[in-house]
Amino acid sequence: MPGSFCCVHIHAVFGTKHRVPFLADVDAARLHEYLGGILRRRGCLLVGAGSVADHVHLLFRLAKDQCLSDVMRDVKSNSSHWLRRTPPQMSDFAWQEGYATFGVGIRGVPQVLNYLAGQHAHHRERTFQEEYVAFLVEHGIEFDPKHLWDDEHV
Repeated sequence: MPGSFCCVHIHAVFGTKHRVPFLADVDAARLHEYLGGILRRRGCLLVGAGSVADHVHLLFRLAKDQCLSDVMRDVKSNSSHWLRRTPPQMSDFAWQEGYATFGVGIRGVPQVLNYLAGQHAHHRERTFQEEYVAFLVEHGIEFDPKHLWDDEHV
């Protein structure tokens, strides 16, 4: 076969350190645009994003030559530097260590986009912690609840 083809959609979820509502005063559209730029520089494509005060969801198409952990490292690192120096400046801003990612089939993309668009309504009924654990359970990911959050350092 002369070419290599890849269509891998990733739903990524990551929160602010200690779930501090840092993002409450951030222009979500501007943040999502910046995150999309980081992904574009790695050859990936942001398909959709949703965020609330304490976490972000991204749906992106992973480039065929990229390692997911490297992409996530760059997204979190570069965006935290940007958030620390972009008004409203948040010199104490940090993302929580780690993230969760889930593969999304092409037929599931519209459903995930709908989910991302409804983040504010969704989180009136469910906390980020509840949502995160539900995603892990739904996808059969084993975890130790003692190591999900960075609260032991608070």
